[in-house]
Amino acid sequence: MVEYNENIIAQTKHWLEQVVIGLNFCPFARPVFEQGKIHYQVSDAQSLECCLEDLIAEAERLDKHSEIETTLLIYEKALADFDDFLDAVEIANDLMDEQGYTGVYQLASFHPDYCFADSDENDPADYTNRSPYPMLHLIREHSMEQALAHYKNPEKIPETNVQLARELGLKKMQSLLQETENYIVQTRK
Repeated sequence: MVEYNENIIAQTKHWLEQVVIGLNFCPFARPVFEQGKIHYQVSDAQSLECCLEDLIAEAERLDKHSEIETTLLIYEKALADFDDFLDAVEIANDLMDEQGYTGVYQLASFHPDYCFADSDENDPADYTNRSPYPMLHLIREHSMEQALAHYKNPEKIPETNVQLARELGLKKMQSLLQETENYIVQTRK
């Protein structure tokens, strides 16, 4: 199981390097990635309740470990259906609020079948939030505020990402995600 989790984490790191950082979808990701301040947690949860328990455990980990800047909670077995995932994200946000984490941690979401409400599944823009596994990203609000304060026009980041993904095209965006999937196969040899 440990080796399997290591492969999932290696695949996730590869996706971060090649897509998120490589295409500059998140201009704040490179420093925390290079400084090793991202915690990767693979969840083997299979029920929504267990997925949410794992989420709160990761928030508690961040509470206790200030050296961790952000966490990627990777669901290897759960939330494969995108609609179920969206429902879970809504419940997760409510739970974070109930647990007193509003203003402390922000949730971002990634999924292999991510599809924005105003697009179809073949829109390259969807790949700005597509990942090898369903994931919840816990971000320290304070750190995000600091990063945004030093970034000109942060509100344009999503628009810029959509434009770049569409310029690169569907085949290129699909190949980047496929390359990540193949990366795991290579690491197992």
